[in-house]
Amino acid sequence: MSKAAELAKAGETLTNQPSGRKNLVTNGAMQIAQRSASLTGLGANQSTCQTLDRWVFNSFSSAGRLTMSQTADGPSGFANCMKLDCTTADTSIAATENIILIQRIEGQDVQQIKKGTSDAEQITVSFYVKASAAFTFACELFDLDNTRQITKLFDTTTGWVKHSITFPADTTGAFDDDNVKSLSLNLWLVAGSTFSSGTLNSSAWASSTNANRVAGIDNFYSSTDNEFFLTGVQIEIGSQATNFEHRSVGDELALCSRYYTDIVRADNKTAHLIGYVQTTAVARFGYHVPMRAAPTIVETNFGILYAGGSEEAITSVDDISQDNQFVSFRANVSANLTSGQAVALFSAGTATLTFDAEL
Repeated sequence: MSKAAELAKAGETLTNQPSGRKNLVTNGAMQIAQRSASLTGLGANQSTCQTLDRWVFNSFSSAGRLTMSQTADGPSGFANCMKLDCTTADTSIAATENIILIQRIEGQDVQQIKKGTSDAEQITVSFYVKASAAFTFACELFDLDNTRQITKLFDTTTGWVKHSITFPADTTGAFDDDNVKSLSLNLWLVAGSTFSSGTLNSSAWASSTNANRVAGIDNFYSSTDNEFFLTGVQIEIGSQATNFEHRSVGDELALCSRYYTDIVRADNKTAHLIGYVQTTAVARFGYHVPMRAAPTIVETNFGILYAGGSEEAITSVDDISQDNQFVSFRANVSANLTSGQAVALFSAGTATLTFDAEL
């Protein structure tokens, strides 16, 4: 490419970039792991975030298993990465088996792509990967609103390599402007014939045909020697990858907390939230955290501390509501509360309180 062409391309990239946050991926530098820094035995029917925030581990395997962890082994400029370590091999992949690392993005956060219009933009995905050997894996963009997709293959080596993959604009099918999942970034590491027996759809967006989604990829489960490392993931508008948008840990945690936040304590009698008694068996609490939607709340080993130092174990949590800044919920106990009193939500030994509004 000539110098003039390079300058023109750079100008195009700068013109197309929206002001403010350019990277549509959250936790692309693998900084936040609220759920766990490491989990073993993954690989059965799963489609949830397991370790690193916002990264859904979608998997179905009858035999293959792996360990997923947040690991301090990133390339220059990145302290952390996601590591997958195959612990149980599966050399005979059944038709519907798969491993997909997924990040789903709300429709209201991808309107600048202008998908489904004559002004639709190109999309560039960039990321750093390395592996224990040379593999071919797949990077797929999937339009969940219109069931359209496109896939490009990428190769790994034993050293960190930055991949930049540009996907063409799609003038068919606009993204919904809402807080529901619209665009999905899918990194495929295993795929049975259901997803790989056709011809790879790599040149243009098209209505999804399962057999054409990831034809030509290798099998991460082929050996217990296999490892895969990922970090620095970015999705941006334009035909050229720019430098990774590093955000502070505080900013990244705030973005992740829109989808998941937790209170985990191993101490005893620590007050976490202050609320009030509504009836003799019901207390209400609020938590100031702007979440995507009313979350699912899971509570274990928490109790209510009320006047006089008495305690009541929580039997259930329900009546969850959410506005753009505040989550409120009802904590139920057997009895003994006094209406109008203030109460504290406290941890009774090892305790967990999670708020989950993940896509």
